[in-house]
Amino acid sequence: MLLQEEREQVVDFSLRMLHDDLTVGTSGNISVRRDELVAITPSGVDYRALTPGSICVVDLDGEVVDGAMRPSTEIPMHTTVYREYEVGAVVHTHPLYTSTLSVVCDELPAVHYMVASLGGPVPVVPYATYGTPELAANSVAGLADGHTAVILQNHGATTVGDTLADAYTRSEYLEWMCRMYYQARLYGTPNILPDDEVARVVERLRSYGQR
Repeated sequence: MLLQEEREQVVDFSLRMLHDDLTVGTSGNISVRRDELVAITPSGVDYRALTPGSICVVDLDGEVVDGAMRPSTEIPMHTTVYREYEVGAVVHTHPLYTSTLSVVCDELPAVHYMVASLGGPVPVVPYATYGTPELAANSVAGLADGHTAVILQNHGATTVGDTLADAYTRSEYLEWMCRMYYQARLYGTPNILPDDEVARVVERLRSYGQR
């Protein structure tokens, strides 16, 4: 089976995404790149019914090269990100707090130092219809300047990483910080970390976990 290991990863993390409330129903999508090919979730399929064989394999133009199902409707966003950035995985989610923030804010500010793991305060890019080249272009623009996460207005979020585990962890951090920001706003005006502190944490994270 073409990209068997990557297809297995997509199945595993799709189930995690559902279990962790990072999406609802069949919304959201996940992909992993190997060289010039991408393994991506199919469109409109219950995550609990996924098997490695139901994961689609496409090229960087979005053309199916293996798999009987139709790829995710967000394939333009995934392939555009892969063409523009040297990343190995893309995770697109519809989590409650991140999606809520997308309706009322222009960015997730530096409410916690771990925003540095996402490249700094996370921008909210303008709304565009799902599955369109316009949404893909907006997502790519939001990932500029070293960002590894972008919030899509009135929609959800996209995170990227060298590995699927990296991209998925960033989705978890993003939702946690959006929830933190929401709850802090209920109590008052949150303290926001200055840019120089975020830059300092970015540098410290480069060696985090290394021996």
